Amino acid sequence: MALLLLMTGAFSASAQTYEETLAAYQRGDYATAYRGLRIHAAQGNAGAQIYLGFMYVTGTGIPQDRAEAAKWFRKAADQGNAIAQFNLGLMYDKGEGVPQDHAEAVKWYRKAADQGDAGAQIYLGFMYVTGTGIPQDRAEAVKWYRKAADQGNAKAQFNLGLMYRKGQGVPQNYAEAVKWYHKAADQGIASAQFNLGVMYDKGQGVPQNYAEAVKWYHKAADQGIASAQFNLGVMYDKGQGVPQDYAEAVKWFRKAADQGDAKAQLNLGLMYYEGQGVPQDFVQAYLWLNLSASRRSDKRVQELRDEVAARLTPADLALAQRLAREWRPKTASGTHETTLSVPSSL
Repeated sequence: MALLLLMTGAFSASAQTYEETLAAYQRGDYATAYRGLRIHAAQGNAGAQIYLGFMYVTGTGIPQDRAEAAKWFRKAADQGNAIAQFNLGLMYDKGEGVPQDHAEAVKWYRKAADQGDAGAQIYLGFMYVTGTGIPQDRAEAVKWYRKAADQGNAKAQFNLGLMYRKGQGVPQNYAEAVKWYHKAADQGIASAQFNLGVMYDKGQGVPQNYAEAVKWYHKAADQGIASAQFNLGVMYDKGQGVPQDYAEAVKWFRKAADQGDAKAQLNLGLMYYEGQGVPQDFVQAYLWLNLSASRRSDKRVQELRDEVAARLTPADLALAQRLAREWRPKTASGTHETTLSVPSSL
C-alpha cells in the first residue's frame, strides 16, 4: 500500500506542468509545489531549481536546509541564471550552506551583475567599497552602483549619492549627491530622505532651504530614523523651516532619545531642566542627562547632570538613578549617512 501511494504521488507530480507547480506554490500548497519542483528541477528547469532552493533556504513547506538550497542554486547558476548566481553569491558571502568564501561570493555576484542583475551589482559594488573578497576599489564600486542606479534601483541610487557626497571613487560633487539622494528619497529610502534633509539644511548642492529640510527630515523621522528625529526636534526648537514649537521639539527629541541617541537625550534633559515644551521636572532632566553623559565623553554634559543632581532630594536622586539603570532603548538607532545600503537577500 505504501509503495502504491508513493507511485501514485510520483505520477501525479510528473503529470503536473511547471505552470501548475508554480500555481500551487503561489496559493500556498507547498506540498504539491515541492513534489512538482523536485521533478522539474531534476529535469534541469532552472526556474524550478531556484524555487526549490528558496524553499530550502527559507524552510517554506519543508525543513530548512541551506546546504540543499546552495546545491539547487548552483545547478541553476551553472546554467547561467542570473538570479541563481546572485543567490549563490549570497550563500558564499554569508557562509550559509557553504563555507564562507568572500572571493567566491564576488565571483558569483560578478556573473549575475554582468547580466544586469541590479541586486548583484549593488553587492558587487559593496564588496569593492569594503575590499571584501577583492582589493578595495571605490571607482569600481561607483561603476557598479551606477549600473544598478540607472535601472532605477533605489538603494543603488542612495549609495551612489553617498559616494558623490564623500568624494569616494568620484570627485566630490554635492549637486550630484543631491540628484541621487532625491531619486532614492522619492522611492522611500529613509536614509536618502535624511541625507537629503541634511543637504537642504546645510545648503550643500542646493540653496539652503530649512522648510525643504524639515520636509525630508519628517519623512525619514516617520520611518524611525533617530538622527532625523533629532534634527527635526532641533528645527522645531529653533523655529527653522517651521514655527518655533517647544512641545513639538520635545516630541521628536523623545523619539530619538528613546532609541539611544545621545544628543537627543541631552536636549530632552535640557528641555526638562528649563521647562520648555514640558513642565519642569528635575528627575526627568537627570534621567536623560545621565543617559547622555554615559554615551558621551563630554565634560559639560556631566557637569549639567551633576548640577541637576544638586537640586534633587536624596529620594528623588535615587529615583532618577534607578530610572536610568532600568532604561532600555526601544529600537535600534536609525541608519545614518555613513551606512551603505544593500538589497534584501534572496
